[in-house]
Amino acid sequence: MAGRMFGAGETGTFLGLPRCRDLSRLPAKIALIGAEGCTPYPGEGFHCAGGPAAIRAAAAASGADLSHVNFDLGGPVFPGAVDAVDAGDLPQEEGDPAGNRARIFGAVSQVLDRGGVPFLLGGDDSVPIPMIEAFGARGKTYTILQIDAHIDWRDEVGGERLGLSSAMRRASEMGHVERMVQVGCRGIGSARPGELQDALDWGVEFVPAGEVARDGVWRAADLIPEGAEVILSLDLDALDPAAMPAVIARTAGGLSYWQVLELAGAVAEKARIAGFAMVEFMPGRDIDGQGATLAAQLLTAAMGVAARQG
Repeated sequence: MAGRMFGAGETGTFLGLPRCRDLSRLPAKIALIGAEGCTPYPGEGFHCAGGPAAIRAAAAASGADLSHVNFDLGGPVFPGAVDAVDAGDLPQEEGDPAGNRARIFGAVSQVLDRGGVPFLLGGDDSVPIPMIEAFGARGKTYTILQIDAHIDWRDEVGGERLGLSSAMRRASEMGHVERMVQVGCRGIGSARPGELQDALDWGVEFVPAGEVARDGVWRAADLIPEGAEVILSLDLDALDPAAMPAVIARTAGGLSYWQVLELAGAVAEKARIAGFAMVEFMPGRDIDGQGATLAAQLLTAAMGVAARQG
């Protein structure tokens, strides 16, 4: 009964969005693209396989009627006509990392060629690397806002330089990335003192999770320049595991749903979210669908924020 009242139904796409299988003819502002993985480490597979499908299913179960009011946004998800499509999942293969990167790069490039905003749904944190790379042909410079428990500045792990612990270091080497703000770091991850120093030397501004807990997200928002083009990369382990258990590395003390949404909204008010990635959802670690429901709610809100920006 509750599902029917909330607008739940069998959709097959995120929120029942229109399908789009040819991004070269993108008919909307926002395109959701699923990618179960990209560049696994040697001897490992896709840690987050099934993640996009689980998040889509959670959106259908909790309400997919886009005419209903979303109180997190102050109105329906889309303030006018529905301005987003679901392009489905790319055919990623564990044994084809080069092909995986090429498929992400190509899909994101098609969205950008049409003036759209790509929303990439992963998949581990190697997924954003080719996404960020695709922005290089736009003739612009970009600010990366990474919300993550980990800083991802390893040069390589097991000889692999394009894996999930290297995303921000690889981004720092791209000429179109001029600024990086990393929010939510906490606990122990793969970073050693040398990687942290490399990031600081490059110019990264860090806003640790402890600072957010004490003072909120506002310094992070202030670090984004007025009018910037922002690529927002959200690793779901940035969230507190009490709310988001479905991640590879649970670490206490993470951000809340509201803190992430407040930060995205504050950024959109002063800059433009040019691309969005949600990564590191691991269905096998979820508890009673709790994490998938939270991810779906956050993804929905992020779409609404992007739909409202100029």
